[in-house]
Amino acid sequence: SHAPADEPEVHDADHYGAAIDRRPVVIGVMDFRFVGGSMGSVMGEQICAGIEAAVEDRSPFVLISASGGARLQEGVFSLLQMAKTAAARRLLADAGLPFISVMTYPTSGGVQASIASLGDVIIAERGAMIGFAGRRVIRDTIAQELPEDFQTDSFALQHGLIDRVAKREELRDELAELLSFFVEVR
Repeated sequence: SHAPADEPEVHDADHYGAAIDRRPVVIGVMDFRFVGGSMGSVMGEQICAGIEAAVEDRSPFVLISASGGARLQEGVFSLLQMAKTAAARRLLADAGLPFISVMTYPTSGGVQASIASLGDVIIAERGAMIGFAGRRVIRDTIAQELPEDFQTDSFALQHGLIDRVAKREELRDELAELLSFFVEVR
């Protein structure tokens, strides 16, 4: 690792087997501290591996997104991850397993336009910024002012882009409640 001894090693994304309220899940977590949480080929592989692990274990998949979008430095390989992760998501549907997407600040660009928006249930963290392009880019492109709450969790909820909003300290309980509908205690 190249991280100093007193700092944790940072990865763009990882997946873990876990349990929430004694219900098994596989959790994928993006780390915004690593290149802005941008989705490149490694992150795409990690998300797909997490989905495959969930299918193998017959467990729900939970993805916690924190991303500025596709990793443009990787060119087309980064953009391909949008389709690749969306196709992998289909494995969960085919297996009858739920996919819960949690959007944090920010969830944007190619991640928002693909895997993060494909959950059976989508929860936004209170205060999340959710959108494809940045506010300024959109405003300048359409030459119009945008609503004050544009790209906020409340805007996304009001317009049907997400299903629920929860404070970070409430996420575990929100996930436990949702999982109780889908999976037995093991």
